Amino acid sequence: MGSIKSGTKRYRQINWAFFFAGFVTFITLYDVQPLLPVFTREFSVSAMFASLPLSVTSCALAISMLFAGTISETLGRKTVMVASLVTTSILAYLTSQTHSLEQLVAVRFLQGIALAGLPAVALAYLSEEIAPASLTSAIGLYISGNAIGGMTGRIFTATMAEATSWRTALAVIGVVCFVLSLYFAKSLPPSENFKKRPFVARYLFSSLYRQLQDPGLICLYGISFLIMGSFVTLYNYITFRLLGAPYHLPASLVSLIFLVYMLGSFSSSMIGVQVERFGRGRMLFLTIATMVVGALFTVSRDLGTIVTGIAIFTCGFFGAHTIASSWVGSRAKTARAQAASLYLFFYYLGSSVSGTVGGVFWTSFGWQGVVLLILGLLGAGLVLLKFLTSCAEGACPARSAVASLDVLRS
Repeated sequence: MGSIKSGTKRYRQINWAFFFAGFVTFITLYDVQPLLPVFTREFSVSAMFASLPLSVTSCALAISMLFAGTISETLGRKTVMVASLVTTSILAYLTSQTHSLEQLVAVRFLQGIALAGLPAVALAYLSEEIAPASLTSAIGLYISGNAIGGMTGRIFTATMAEATSWRTALAVIGVVCFVLSLYFAKSLPPSENFKKRPFVARYLFSSLYRQLQDPGLICLYGISFLIMGSFVTLYNYITFRLLGAPYHLPASLVSLIFLVYMLGSFSSSMIGVQVERFGRGRMLFLTIATMVVGALFTVSRDLGTIVTGIAIFTCGFFGAHTIASSWVGSRAKTARAQAASLYLFFYYLGSSVSGTVGGVFWTSFGWQGVVLLILGLLGAGLVLLKFLTSCAEGACPARSAVASLDVLRS
């Protein structure tokens, strides 16, 4: 575990570097999300196919992160993260040069691979360098950068697409992210508590397998899949709802909904204090329950109630993600990079799978169907949380079942 405490100069230096790294990662990942209705018109495809530029990136990101953590143990944490950000920025610019849905999906697939190097390694770097008492707060600020980056990308691309074109918006984002990537490379201190190891393919799979032996970690991985799946599903298809009847809002106005990400940023930054006071289990239950309440609010036809519901939902999501991701970092005793990679693998896999499946629910059942899908995902998350808290208290049902089988075999 690290020794860098909050309030020190080195802590602030690391936090600012990761704030901008999170900004780059999420502005490039989600800049296409408000453009899904544009893609349906320009490429003459359904909502489900229009979601592919986002879903394919999330899927490639999820799979690549399984390898990125182990590669960073050979090449170094900072080396992998810098390469990830620079390559991602270049590919973000190249998306603006595509002229068909197939080309766009292909470049976004490569972008997903490149993106993997930052989120897979960031949590491991922070867990190794930051003191345990300050870790949740540090991760919260990093996730704040994620939130602001995601918000900025969505609002900027929607507004620019309406004023000029979506290609111009993506080109500008690519250039800005390249500059911020160079700042990250210059300002982030090298790892002090990290030791390189030779790359061994067998170690990659054995270390991943070891992380799947802990029922508590499996619960956390499942929760990440479910909360992220519900979050992306809501934001993917709320734009379709508000652009259509009876609202018929302009795209630039709909994009302002993403300003509620500021509330999510605040939620993730402040959640550490509440976790120390009430405990991870209680706060994770509260944040997921908050997402349920927010989703139910969006069923209303009143625009103000819908926006309020989205804000509540967003605060709950960022709080839940902060708690779950820091819980993985503290629960994993070895191979933390692999533990973080698995958490994020399921996190972005949930984004890819549910984000696409949500298109079927939207087409078949409208917004009520989308909310029903979200409630099902969050309900499953609460069930996993029950198992997780049992494991944390030493009475894990899954572990007890395995032990009983071992007794029977003997």
